Amino acid sequence: MRPVTLCSTLDSQNHEFKALIFEVMVNGSLEAWLHSEQHNGILDKVLSFGQRICIAADVASALDYAHNELTPPLIHCDLKPNNVLLDDDMTARLSDFGSAKFLSRGLVIPKSLHDVGGTIGYVAPEYRMGCEISVGGDVYSFGVLLLELLTGKRPTDDMFVDGLSLCKFYESKFRDRVAEILDPHMAHEEHQGCAEGWIQRYIVPLVALGLSCTVESPKDRPGMKDVCAKLSDIRASFL
Repeated sequence: MRPVTLCSTLDSQNHEFKALIFEVMVNGSLEAWLHSEQHNGILDKVLSFGQRICIAADVASALDYAHNELTPPLIHCDLKPNNVLLDDDMTARLSDFGSAKFLSRGLVIPKSLHDVGGTIGYVAPEYRMGCEISVGGDVYSFGVLLLELLTGKRPTDDMFVDGLSLCKFYESKFRDRVAEILDPHMAHEEHQGCAEGWIQRYIVPLVALGLSCTVESPKDRPGMKDVCAKLSDIRASFL
């Protein structure tokens, strides 16, 4: 998100402070849409499949810009649904760069997850072992976010116990049982008549992309430029 302006003003106790003014994101956070409350068995908010593809593509584009267009590259370090905001036409904006770090020579290797500043469930596994912060950490977080967009389940869901994670859950169902793990609230009425073809054409490639982003080794994960290209192809094919 880009600030609209920077201003200096006074608080209620007449103390001066500076503030960044941002555009209001009227549709709130992705978290609120993915995990909205139910009233009388009906969800307050529901994202269609097309909206989910577009949101994923928007976030990927923002990360691609931060990783590949800035010098030095900027690592967000805390990608999660709460930090993805939606404007009035549901375009996604990446927000909260409070934990972000520029990738420069001599970057300090984190001594703990606290140094990274990420959120449990979205933090890349190598950070737990004290590995250097890299663009691969953001790629991992994006993969988790993409899988969450498809399942509607947080990586910290109560079902993920005894070594089962969101990624391993997907791996166990991949290819032949993908339909079982999709968010049941995801609206895709335009493809109800050809569900199997819809899954093979759109869902399977998205799951494969999410899983490739969340492999154990950061060196084996794709770069965000490649992720963007694949998402753009899927979105163009769907829309």
